[in-house]
Amino acid sequence: MSVKIKLCGMFREQDIDYVNEAMPDYIGFIVMFPKSHRNIDLETALRLKKRLSPNIKSVCVSVNAPVSEFAEYANSKAADLLQLHGNENAEYIAELRRLTNVPLIKAVKVTEFSDIEKAQKLDVDFLLLDSGTGSGKTFDHSLINREKITKPFFLAGGLTPENVRQAAVDVNPFGVDMSSGIETDKVKSREKILAAVKAARSV
Repeated sequence: MSVKIKLCGMFREQDIDYVNEAMPDYIGFIVMFPKSHRNIDLETALRLKKRLSPNIKSVCVSVNAPVSEFAEYANSKAADLLQLHGNENAEYIAELRRLTNVPLIKAVKVTEFSDIEKAQKLDVDFLLLDSGTGSGKTFDHSLINREKITKPFFLAGGLTPENVRQAAVDVNPFGVDMSSGIETDKVKSREKILAAVKAARSV
């Protein structure tokens, strides 16, 4: 099975045009997280989602967001999946499941394998293994014990068009996730998006 490709942090109309040209499997919107320059509101997410190819799934990503407001991104159809990038616990996830029925991704800051073991006990559909909250840095991929991971996972953290193919070969994740690695001066680069998708598709 080929590796799935997720490109995160879209916030401009031209970002959507670039991904429609490159055709990754998923794209991400950062929502309800004003610390990020990529943060967008529900109205913008809906507008960008309308522009997005129906063959690309949208993921709304937030950090410890109020659960009912976050569910609205799914229920309004801005998000095909929701990604939890903070300290959301089993109770939070149960409430989100009650309010909406889209697949859930839980981001995990990996410092040791037990971080992954704890996260895979949660009622989520996918994990996203990262070095932090969108830090753009890689982590030690040898911490990933592939045989002991029971959920499909995305590999994130410091991936670029130059290193994504090798990382995918080494780790064999369900998917790869890139954001700052496909940017120039904090905005998405058409050339880097096209190169990243091409490199990941070559796995």
